[in-house]
Amino acid sequence: MNEHKVEVRVRYGETDQMGVVYHGSYVPYFEIGRVEWLRNKGVSYKFMEESGVALPIVSMHLNYKKPARYDDLLTVHTKLRKYSGVKIEFDCEIFNENQELLTNAHFILVFIDLKTGKPMQPPKYILDIIND
Repeated sequence: MNEHKVEVRVRYGETDQMGVVYHGSYVPYFEIGRVEWLRNKGVSYKFMEESGVALPIVSMHLNYKKPARYDDLLTVHTKLRKYSGVKIEFDCEIFNENQELLTNAHFILVFIDLKTGKPMQPPKYILDIIND
C-alpha cells in the first residue's frame, strides 16, 4: 500500500500569537509524513543519505483550508502519487481530530547522487518500494 498516516501534535513554537499554526510550520509536518512513509516501507532517510542518495524537494504546492491550533493532534496522510525516472511525487493531507481537512499539498522530489550533485535513478531498494 502506498499510503501512510502519522500523528503530529502542534507545539507552541509552531503557532503565532493567536495560537494558530504559522503557515511555514506545515512544511515540516509534511516532511514528517514523507520520512515516516519511507520508514514504514523499511528504509530510513538516514540510510538513504549514508548510501549516497538525497531526495530534495523541487516543487511544492500547499492549499490551506482551515487553521490548525496549538496542541491540536494532527494526522498527516502521505500517498505516493507518481514515480517517473528521477522524480517522485506525493499527495499529502493534514486532518484535525474531528477529521476535518486542514491543508493539502503536492510535492515533487528528485533523487540526487550526493557525490555528483546530479539527478539519478533511485536505487533498487527504493524501486522495490515504489513498485510494491
